[in-house]
Amino acid sequence: MKGRVFLFGDNIDTDIIAPGGYLHLGLDVLKLHSMEALDQNFSKVVKPGDIIVAGHNFGAGSSREQAPLVLKDLGIELVVAVSFARIFFRNAINVGLNIGTINDMEYSRIRDRDSVEYNQEHGILKIERNGLSVPYTNPSGPVLEIIASGGLVNYVRNLVKRQDSPHPYETKKDKN
Repeated sequence: MKGRVFLFGDNIDTDIIAPGGYLHLGLDVLKLHSMEALDQNFSKVVKPGDIIVAGHNFGAGSSREQAPLVLKDLGIELVVAVSFARIFFRNAINVGLNIGTINDMEYSRIRDRDSVEYNQEHGILKIERNGLSVPYTNPSGPVLEIIASGGLVNYVRNLVKRQDSPHPYETKKDKN
């Protein structure tokens, strides 16, 4: 996929991502104010497929689930950070927002509004400006399955569907 990078620094809290003063107005209004404390035009210029690259402790602050939902609803395809606040990390997984981690050195190679081609399977951001391939680390195992399912609710629905299908050892006699 291709997209532009929106580069942010350290300690981006959930009140910056999803300002508390707009929570009661719903996701459609809330997303218009996302990140406005740092970039007044963020919600107007972000496009589907764009990504966020951030420093340490992205998503600090409250446990509001709206923060990753807003980013996903704006079309952010991936958030890569040096580190995440634990609750944001968990909420991002629960809503199916793609996330990854990057080290400080690789983070320093990326510039705001860089055009990148990214490969989520292999965890590579290829910067068009200089041709550099910057690695990042994707979640793995069940966490990746949850994100790929579109979030925890869809993941559990899929598990339940599999349990409703006939068990391979079940016979017609067992069904009666």
